[in-house]
Amino acid sequence: MSAEISILDLFLQASLLVKFVMLVLLGFSVACWAMIFQRRNALNNAQQQLKAFEDKFWGGTDLSKLYSEVSARQHITGIESLFVAGFKEFARLRKSSLSTPQAVVDGTHRAMRVALSREVDSLETNLPFMATVGSISPYIGLFGTVWGIMNSFIALGAVKQATLAMVAPGIAEALVATAMGLFAAIPAVMAFNRFSYHVERLENSYGNFMEEFSSILQRQSAAEQKA
Repeated sequence: MSAEISILDLFLQASLLVKFVMLVLLGFSVACWAMIFQRRNALNNAQQQLKAFEDKFWGGTDLSKLYSEVSARQHITGIESLFVAGFKEFARLRKSSLSTPQAVVDGTHRAMRVALSREVDSLETNLPFMATVGSISPYIGLFGTVWGIMNSFIALGAVKQATLAMVAPGIAEALVATAMGLFAAIPAVMAFNRFSYHVERLENSYGNFMEEFSSILQRQSAAEQKA
């Protein structure tokens, strides 16, 4: 004796509430996969931009020339936004005769800190949604399963002779909701953990650059004051 399982048939035979739960979980899954591909591309681009900019920055390029080149672009993101914010503030404070080298460095550091916060917020886009889907999807699926099984046993209690064949289809329909909950949650959790790790690495790289750039500007400001 063989039985073929059709997910579509189980969905069509499920109760209205279980169908709604399945559709919600399907929507979560589709949205998560779209965000996963978008975040993967965004983080890969940020990593490539970081490497390319650091090669150019530490390659001996004049900072004023590099600033003019980067600031001329329409969209400045990633480590370039930190550099532009820091150098712009440095140039503004350097023109003030009242600014000491330490004041110049402090102001530059604050400007880059604000830019860093904005970039990290941008890198973390959609990650909270993935975390939420990974946390609640199994429970939503479990709710649909419990509801479906409850309806199956209620219907079973209305007949005089209960058999497994009578209750099995209803239980199978209900269990699909749990399976869909796991199908939505597992990729979301894996993507959230992976992307969070990449964001943390990028943030550390940005922070290291910010400290090194501040040191360079401090030495330059001190040299100009002595001259």
